[in-house]
Amino acid sequence: MANDTPVTAAMLYDLVQCPHRPTMDLFGDPAERDEINPFIQLLWEKGNAYEAEVVACVGLPLMDLSGKPGVQRERLTAEAMEQKVPLIYAGRICADDLLGDPDLLRLEGDKYIAGDIKSGGGEEGPEDSASLKKHYGVQLALYTDILERKGLSASRRPFVWDVHGDEITYDLNEPQGIRNPWTVWELYQRTLAEARGIIAQSQQTKAAYGAPCKLCHWHSACLKELDTAKDLTLLPELGRAKRDVLIEEFETIEHLAGADVEAFVRGKKTVFSGIGPDTLRKFRARAELVSSESGDPYLTKPVAFPTAEIELFFDIEVDPMRDHCYLHGFVERRDGDEASERYFAFITEDISSAEEERAFREAWHFIQERQPCAIYYYSKYERTIWRQLQEKYPSVCSAEEIEELFDPAQSVDLYFDVVRKSTEWPTRDHSIKTLAKYLGFNWRDTHPSGAASIEWFDRWITTGDDEIKQRILDYNEDDCIATRVLLDGIKELIVK
Repeated sequence: MANDTPVTAAMLYDLVQCPHRPTMDLFGDPAERDEINPFIQLLWEKGNAYEAEVVACVGLPLMDLSGKPGVQRERLTAEAMEQKVPLIYAGRICADDLLGDPDLLRLEGDKYIAGDIKSGGGEEGPEDSASLKKHYGVQLALYTDILERKGLSASRRPFVWDVHGDEITYDLNEPQGIRNPWTVWELYQRTLAEARGIIAQSQQTKAAYGAPCKLCHWHSACLKELDTAKDLTLLPELGRAKRDVLIEEFETIEHLAGADVEAFVRGKKTVFSGIGPDTLRKFRARAELVSSESGDPYLTKPVAFPTAEIELFFDIEVDPMRDHCYLHGFVERRDGDEASERYFAFITEDISSAEEERAFREAWHFIQERQPCAIYYYSKYERTIWRQLQEKYPSVCSAEEIEELFDPAQSVDLYFDVVRKSTEWPTRDHSIKTLAKYLGFNWRDTHPSGAASIEWFDRWITTGDDEIKQRILDYNEDDCIATRVLLDGIKELIVK
């Protein structure tokens, strides 16, 4: 059965994100699959809705093949290309063992290039150094490969129509890296070979713990496998690539915990490619901590926090599909007294720019009224989004004022500047959920996550249900309190 399975664009997309996902989809026990995450369901629905919206506004003559069975779509697509239809939507193309469902096939000259409609940005990274998305690139490369095999490809320059209304050209032959140049076409060829190996079961893959896992329908099954194997990726920041380098010497966390890692150090390097001496020592210390029944978190060096009568614990919520910041939440504490804590929320009532600006302005004024104060947040997301909001709404505050607000002298990023640099924890990751729960804090919601909050916000905007709105506020308040719990917990740690 598996050997008859074609390589699809969706398979390559998943393979770039997680090499084990296609293996599980093909050969995993369906009974072990988790329910589809509501946020993933929302992404599908929004993606489909955005596609329909874009297609409705296309000015070119267009053949719409959506909704038709696969075999019929394949035949109609071939006929449309033979007739030189300018634009084909929801077509199907295949060649050899490759099967593609490009959103768009656009006539250029007398041949075609493929395109996809994406409800996200067409590139990733900072605007001044944005790069093509690998998972988009391999999909477009597969469509292009099929067109080439059929003698119908106009060029290796497919495109993405993204959520910003931009057309992003994916030049498959253009080098993308600087120190390690690579092309999307080269990435595609490697990924295609891996997919074929997985289908033929000649290439074995292993589960690995990472950030994307929590939204995957194989999350529970893979986590069970990893726990049983005492897999190295259950150590914070030790991902698949590092695990695959280390596993020849250290098969499990216990093996690493008991190892003399200095035997693998060679001056400023180790025998493990891409892993330096300090990193190896750090992973060994984490393995020892996780393996110890009485392992307690500790500081690796002293940490100083700002002194202030007023402390603000800050967390925001953003809908990335709408590029809309819908909530700024703060828990205020005075004189270190937990009984003094109060929650303040500035939430948008709709998805308009006017509402986004109002909430941002009110949150900005809230902080200004409490100066001087110490501000705590978890990761640089809050600073990044507030910088973006300042650019969108410059009448609220200046760029200089934003930088002054996030000066480390008064604003502390507990994740990057404290947890990562100065602490160790007997946990599998350093998310705020994991660390606050370790310290005894529990969220009121049974399934708390930023992704869930986005799904709730979408339902609230659609239905106006105040119970859903309150669920969003409760979740955000708990995130703010969790930040306070973590701060207090860190202050209790000793230097080891």
